[in-house]
Amino acid sequence: MQGKPVFNVPAKTVINFKSHFDKKLLCDGITFTAGSACNFSCSFCYVESMQLKQQEWFKSHGVEYPVNGHEGVVIRTKDAVEIARKQIMSKPEDFRMAKKVIYASPKVDVAGNMELVKETVGICKVILENTNWDIRLLSKSNLLPQVSTLLSNSRIERTINGPWQSHAERVMYGVSTGTLDDGLAHAFERGTAKVSKRIESLHWLQDNGYRTYGMICPSLPQDDYIEFANKMAEAIRADKCEHVWAEVINVRGDSFVKTEKALLDCGFTDEAKRLAIVANNKAAWEEYARLTFLAHARIIPAGKLRFLQYVNNDNRKWWVCSVGAVLL
Repeated sequence: MQGKPVFNVPAKTVINFKSHFDKKLLCDGITFTAGSACNFSCSFCYVESMQLKQQEWFKSHGVEYPVNGHEGVVIRTKDAVEIARKQIMSKPEDFRMAKKVIYASPKVDVAGNMELVKETVGICKVILENTNWDIRLLSKSNLLPQVSTLLSNSRIERTINGPWQSHAERVMYGVSTGTLDDGLAHAFERGTAKVSKRIESLHWLQDNGYRTYGMICPSLPQDDYIEFANKMAEAIRADKCEHVWAEVINVRGDSFVKTEKALLDCGFTDEAKRLAIVANNKAAWEEYARLTFLAHARIIPAGKLRFLQYVNNDNRKWWVCSVGAVLL
């Protein structure tokens, strides 16, 4: 996939019933992920840092790491749909009947290509048939309309009592991007769909009555934050999104170093310089985060904006007073 070797690795779980993504307000602490390494290659990706302790386990199950490590492979979970089914059916009916939100995916893209789209649809069908949960899907591809279409064409066989809702009422779709520039995105998001195509797919979902949300992240330091926020809100049609999440680039492993190099290699020297300034100066990084938040907050209502911000003892007081910020 995308020129990477693919490894199908056995695992016991696909669904995490006690994840911390509830703190980001993306779900009720339930997530699913059908793999551990993506077919995309984003310089800011945090998954490798999450998986460092598991690399020996992966190697013992046949994963051969190339020179560039985790980023150079695709790791899929063998029989992911059936594992998800067994996990769900192991839960009592009152838990499955409760109205909750499950999010996908914390580790790999849910729609990186059509093979992965079909796998995601299979897991979504299991959830729709056996629970009353809503599903939140996030992608850097332009294939989420294919997910919605395949679900529309599928026979959803309910095995649980309770009020029936169609998949269109229970699945929320979002595309992630921190820029509207196709060339800039390509510099640090290799293998992903063009941003313009992602936005087109979001518009298609909105125009066809599907639930959508915005995900403006991760965004780089800007020359004009207000202009950036205005253009992003207009592009994603923030008024048609149920909520809008936003986030700046955070330190995750070598994310800053890799992203700066990717920008320089593709000729985005101004963007690389701005990133270098905030990467090496805590005060500058804090100003970058605040200016980004304030720009979004001017445009997106507080009840809709969910700006993800990591806080500490030094900056907590300011962020606590910032309506629309989600403190992590």
